[in-house]
Amino acid sequence: MRILNIVWRFPAVLLLTASCANAPTDWSQETEITKWPDGKNGAISITYDDGIINQLTIAKPIMDSLSLPATFFIITGKVEGSGKGKFIGRDPKAIIAETATIKTDSTNFFERASLIAFTGNTEAEEYHANVGSLFEAGKVAEAYKLLDEGYEKIRNGRMRDTNDVVFHNNPVDTTTWEQYKSYEKQGHEISSHTVTHPKLAVLDEVNMRYELEQSKADLAKFMGEDATFSAEGPYGTENERVMEYAHKIYPALRNRMPEDWLEEINRGSKVQPGKTQKEYVQWQRGALSTTGIDQMKAWTDTVNAHDNIWLVLVIHGVEDYGWEPLKREELKQYFGDVKENEDAVWVATFGDVTKYLRQRKATTISSELDENEIRITLSSDLDASIYDIPVTLKTYLPEGWKGVSLVQEGGNRKLEVMSDSKGSYVSYSIPSAEAKVQLARVEGN
Repeated sequence: MRILNIVWRFPAVLLLTASCANAPTDWSQETEITKWPDGKNGAISITYDDGIINQLTIAKPIMDSLSLPATFFIITGKVEGSGKGKFIGRDPKAIIAETATIKTDSTNFFERASLIAFTGNTEAEEYHANVGSLFEAGKVAEAYKLLDEGYEKIRNGRMRDTNDVVFHNNPVDTTTWEQYKSYEKQGHEISSHTVTHPKLAVLDEVNMRYELEQSKADLAKFMGEDATFSAEGPYGTENERVMEYAHKIYPALRNRMPEDWLEEINRGSKVQPGKTQKEYVQWQRGALSTTGIDQMKAWTDTVNAHDNIWLVLVIHGVEDYGWEPLKREELKQYFGDVKENEDAVWVATFGDVTKYLRQRKATTISSELDENEIRITLSSDLDASIYDIPVTLKTYLPEGWKGVSLVQEGGNRKLEVMSDSKGSYVSYSIPSAEAKVQLARVEGN
């Protein structure tokens, strides 16, 4: 037996050389997890925000007809049976009364910004959102002033307090947890967009944690743990305080990821993804009513032109409902174009792409060569019950190997031998839980 010694390792790539006296000095064997599954050029994740009914009754059937998966970031508080939106803290009447004599400042801002959205009026929800926008833009004094204006209206009866929850841009929904569960079984990802869609950056700690944790708890209860992997903080927030909390609760956030090998270009940025020097780039694009189908197709072309781009498309309204709605015919054309590019681009949910990339970067590979057999072992510290996406391996072969089979319990599968500038190789996909792989040389080929 020739046991192989490690001479160089890169995450998920292992280069080994034979150490027996008879081994050819110019032979080396390398196994890696490919950058994308099945050797594709890049990835596309189609995501929807807010759980708007038309996304599910119009857009989803179009995607289903093409066997394309989607990620739906839903406002869980709208779904019957789940935890509802609420203000947690002191008596709201006492807080409102204090605003008559004490101006908003850093000592009371988060409490007041947390409460105002729950005074049960559409205008109150707009005050909360606009105050949050000013605060995140660094216009803190203006945020204080606008909050004082809102509470002055409430105190003087010019903004009615109904003690109800007004949901962002989507007050009515009839989708049930049973329906969402069926959508998940069809291959779609159902994920968190908080309980009520607040401006998380201006909530105090207890209210922020409730929005994040209660939404996750309801997804776990009604959907199962798979639905608690991904989340999107409303309005695409990247606020540092919010991210600190949210990353402790959800493994993957569309808002921002912690990986240093991933460049992130948010949907408002004009930075071109092809200029990044990082191994991967998550390129978010927000499809708006004015975007146009040609621009959307050009995004797919950009993915095809590189080898490291993960396009994350963000959709809100559909047909005539929701923010910046896209028309049915636009969706048909765009999804049809995505389908036509599926041979070169991996179309997968936001969660699945995140898992594959992390699995690739976290996996260590070791190998043994025994005459006509290569034995490969994969190891990782990731939780295999969560990180469960099949991975594609690429193994370079010893000189003279013309035929190779993947050894499997149900019967061996012959692999196509291909070649590139580094030599002959075989490529094959295995379940992530399959820690050991065996390749056998096939004689007479």
